[in-house]
Amino acid sequence: MIIDAHCHVWPDRIAPAALAGRVPGMEPLGDGTVSGARASMARCGIERTVVMGIADQARHVHKVNEWIGSLADGSLIPFGTVHVDLTPEENLESLRAGGVRGIKLHPLFQGFNLDDERLFAILEAIDDEFPVITHIGAGGTDEANRRSDPLMLRNVIEAFPRLRLAACHFGGFHQLDEAEEQVVGLEVLLETSWPPTLAGLDQHRVAELIRRHGPERVIFGSDWPMTDPLAEIEVIRSLGFKDDETAGILGGNLARFLRLSA
Repeated sequence: MIIDAHCHVWPDRIAPAALAGRVPGMEPLGDGTVSGARASMARCGIERTVVMGIADQARHVHKVNEWIGSLADGSLIPFGTVHVDLTPEENLESLRAGGVRGIKLHPLFQGFNLDDERLFAILEAIDDEFPVITHIGAGGTDEANRRSDPLMLRNVIEAFPRLRLAACHFGGFHQLDEAEEQVVGLEVLLETSWPPTLAGLDQHRVAELIRRHGPERVIFGSDWPMTDPLAEIEVIRSLGFKDDETAGILGGNLARFLRLSA
C-alpha cells in the first residue's frame, strides 16, 4: 500500500489563487483541487493521501479545519491547522470539531517561528492526541526561510518527546547540510519530498541519509501539486533498499505513525 504523507488541496474557487506564486521560481504540476488530487492518486497507484489545510491567519483556522475535515473518507486523511494567535484550548477545540486526523504546520506561510513560545504551548497541549507534520527549511522569502530550520526542529524534538512528529523535506528543504548535522538520527520521521523532484538530489546522498536515520523512520511524501508523485515513487524504488524497507517508506511507516487500521 502506498500512502502519500504530503498533499495540499484547496476548494476549487480558491486553488488557482492559492497556487499563484506559492513557491518562487517553481511551477505547480497539478491544480490543487480535490478532484485533481484524486485523479493523481489513481494515476500513481496511491491508495491513501494526507491532505493538508493551512490557515495563514487565526481567523481562518475554524473554517479551514471544518472544510479539510469534511474530506475524510477511506482514501483522504485530513490534516488541519493551528495558529499561535489562538489559545491552545481554542486550537484543540477547532481540531476536534473539524474531525481532522492530524496537524500541518507551515511557519513560512503562517508567519510564526517554529520555536515561538506560543506554538510550544500548543504542542504541549496536543501531547500525543494528534500527529504533527511540519515544513522545515527554505521555500519562501529570506525572512520566511528563517522561521523553521533544522536547529529549531531539533529543539522541538527534544522539548516534546511524546509528540508524534514528522518533518518534511528530510528535515531541511535546501538546508540539507544542517539537517544531516542537527536532525538525522533523532526520534522524528523524515518525509521525502523535494520539489520539483527528489531526482534533483544526489541519489547516493539520499540513500546514505536514509540509512543513517533508519528506513523505518522515513515516509514518502510528494508535496503535490508541486511534484509528480509517480516520479517521486520511482526515485524511492530506485534507491536500492530491501523490498520491506521500500514498502515501509512508501506506506507502512506512515500507517503506523497515523495509527491507521487496515
